Amino acid sequence: MLTRIKDLAQQFAPRLIEIRRHIHAHPELSGQEYQTAAYVAGVLSSCGIIVQEGIGKTGVIGELVGGTDDRLVALRTDMDALPINEISNLEFASRKMGIMHACGHDIHTTVGLGTAMVLSSLGEQLPGNVRFLFQPAEEIAQGANWMVQDGVMNDVSAIFGVHVFPTIPGGSIGIRYGALTAAADDLEIFITGESGHGARPHEAIDAIWIAAQVVTTLQQAISRTQNPLRPIVLTIGQISGGRASNCIAARGRF
Repeated sequence: MLTRIKDLAQQFAPRLIEIRRHIHAHPELSGQEYQTAAYVAGVLSSCGIIVQEGIGKTGVIGELVGGTDDRLVALRTDMDALPINEISNLEFASRKMGIMHACGHDIHTTVGLGTAMVLSSLGEQLPGNVRFLFQPAEEIAQGANWMVQDGVMNDVSAIFGVHVFPTIPGGSIGIRYGALTAAADDLEIFITGESGHGARPHEAIDAIWIAAQVVTTLQQAISRTQNPLRPIVLTIGQISGGRASNCIAARGRF
C-alpha cells in the first residue's frame, strides 16, 4: 500500500501545486474563509468525499468511509491567513492588499486536500474511516473551539495535524515527544492616565509612558518567574495611545 500511496502522491503533485497557489493568491482572514471553504468543499466533493460546510462557522469537514474497520481517524488543517501585506512579487502572490498566507496555512490546506485525494483513491484498501477537518480562525485561537462545539471530535479515535517548518528539508517530517507547539491565549491591557499639554508632563499622567514600562517589565517578568526549561513566549503585537503629537495620552492599549 505504501508504494501505491507514493505513486498517487506523485500523480497528484501537479494538481496540488495548482491548489496551493490558488489558495495562496486568495487569502482570507480568520472567520472570513468563505471562498476558501467553498473551494475546499469542491475539491473534497470531486473525490467522492461526503462534505459538510459551515462547521465551526466557516469550517469544512469531509467524511471518507473506508473498509471493514469502524475506527475513525481525524486529520486537521487550518485555512486562515494573516493581516500582512505580501511583497514577494511571485506570480501567485496574494491578490488581496494587506492579507497574506504568511504562516503556511495555504500549504496546510493543500496537504489536507492532497491526503484526501490519495486516501479516497485507495477505495476498499483503506482499512478505516477518515474525517478531514479544515479549521477556520486558527490565528485568533478560536476556530478549534468552534469546531469542537459543533461535534467534529465525536467518535474520533485519534487526531493528527501538521505544520510547515522552513528549517526542515523538503520531503522530511519532524517529530518529537511531548508538546511541540504552544497553546495560545489573548491578552489585552488598558492603561488609564490623565491628559495634559506635551510641554507640561508633570501635570499629567502619561499613559503611553506607563504602557511602555509595563510592556518592558512583562518581558522581564517572564525570565524571572518561569522555569527556563519550560518554553514560554509573551508577544505584544499591538500598542496604541494618544490622539495628538503634542498632548499627553490619557489612555493606552496593548
